[in-house]
Amino acid sequence: MFSKANLTSTIATALWGYFGGWLLWGILSKDFFNDHLLESATGVMKDGPDMMYYVAGCLIFAFAFSTLYGKWSSGNYNAGSGITFGVWLAVLLGLGSGLIDYSLHNVYDRTGTLGNVGIYLVFLVVMGLLAGVVYKKMS
Repeated sequence: MFSKANLTSTIATALWGYFGGWLLWGILSKDFFNDHLLESATGVMKDGPDMMYYVAGCLIFAFAFSTLYGKWSSGNYNAGSGITFGVWLAVLLGLGSGLIDYSLHNVYDRTGTLGNVGIYLVFLVVMGLLAGVVYKKMS
């Protein structure tokens, strides 16, 4: 769990989590999500992140992602297995959890929810690619 490959992958994926999340959700898709935010969701979004929790969340997410990837791939570490792992997590978190959230919360309309699935797919595929490459080089 605390192998050199896992810790290095955690750092690489945490950096992507921080900067990639900021790039994908905070810059590239900000206007899209603002256009699909429901009127009932006024005041839901913060003006900016609480950086302490953002960094902590990125590190925890990256450590869990890297640890699960290391166990899931069964020693078959490469870019392809990392991408596949990222796709499956995007299905779980982006699509599955996103549709549950859409059914329960009044935050985004259906288009915004499905757009978020696409962003999750890109985000987690890149994260998986990084984990696969790091694990392959370090193992």
